[in-house]
Amino acid sequence: MDVFQKCRDYTRAESLRDAGVYHYFRRIASAQDPVVTIGGKSLIMLGSNNYLGLANHPEVKAAASRAVEQYGTGCAGSPLLNGTLELHAELEHRLASFMQRDAAVIFSTGFQVNLGVLSALLGRRDIVFLDNLDHACIIDGARLGLAKMVKYRHNDMADLAAKLARTSDENGRFIVVDGVFSMEGDLCHLPELVELKRRHDLRLMVDDAHGIGVLGQHGRGTVEHFGLESEVDLVMGTFSKSLAGVGGFVCGDRYVIDFIRHNARSQIFSASMPPASAAAVLKALEIVEREPERRQRLWENTRYMKQALDSLGYDTGEAASPVIPMVVGDDFTAYHMVADLHEEGVFANPVVSPAVPAGRAMIRTSYMATHTREHLDQALRALEVVGRRYGVIGAKAKRRA
Repeated sequence: MDVFQKCRDYTRAESLRDAGVYHYFRRIASAQDPVVTIGGKSLIMLGSNNYLGLANHPEVKAAASRAVEQYGTGCAGSPLLNGTLELHAELEHRLASFMQRDAAVIFSTGFQVNLGVLSALLGRRDIVFLDNLDHACIIDGARLGLAKMVKYRHNDMADLAAKLARTSDENGRFIVVDGVFSMEGDLCHLPELVELKRRHDLRLMVDDAHGIGVLGQHGRGTVEHFGLESEVDLVMGTFSKSLAGVGGFVCGDRYVIDFIRHNARSQIFSASMPPASAAAVLKALEIVEREPERRQRLWENTRYMKQALDSLGYDTGEAASPVIPMVVGDDFTAYHMVADLHEEGVFANPVVSPAVPAGRAMIRTSYMATHTREHLDQALRALEVVGRRYGVIGAKAKRRA
């Protein structure tokens, strides 16, 4: 059996190309702004995680440029050996201070954070409890850790409680959950998770990739939003959303972070985060603290779009963040609607099975502080036209009117 046979058998991407509805790996010729350029065409960007609009901020770009002048373009090694710059140490200190934690350690990508943290902390005698919709990097990190993996139904605390009750405190037990679920846009049920943590005396980690900079009075994410910062053992975040760079971090008690720093293989065996990205994140953190009005504008835009999409008749689920999905039915409806939205001047993302259950394909939209009301209204007009064209909205919207 040829190990490459599965590659010959894979036809899904080619069939989408043949149908003219392949909308992955689109080549953007501009910055991640509210309007982007693809093939000379301008589109309202509703598919970016640049929530605070900092990825093209002049101060952030200037900081990255200065870092390149001082440190060059790369570190030519891993953090453990020659790849730790003064800039990296400064960023870790600033992150710990911002998150009000003892310590933080940075990784070259957000995906690598969960791979490294979970594989380092989990062993064969441990049990890790995961929400059924946790991000792929949480799943992969748990697999590398060799712990027994127990999944519970999405945000179903009764299901989790029942599964916890069937385990023993003789095992190390760990709950790992997304703060904001990246496709559905809903939040984890953190108060209930904390109560279960207390009852069963176990540890809790929140992956807040889509919450840092967005939620909480100061932008510290889902844990701050719920007022439970002292109850969560580890918080993970990424730089590629609100913080205008690439990379990620985890923060917590100093002794835990020191263990992770010396045992997370995805950190100690990977090249360090590029100097330009570290400097960009430092400047982005400064702006997050200096300009809380950005977060306020982001939430004004989010509430406006959630209300408008619901009024049109779209099924937006339990979205409670700047990620707002629209459930449209089968996979090809999602593909065709995204293609038509592109023609109407709107960039959005299809999310199809197996990422979601069959028949629950969705169009994922996400919003920025820098979207103007004109941008959003233009997008809504296209969403209404295309939604009615495919029968996704219409009668439902009339019933709501």
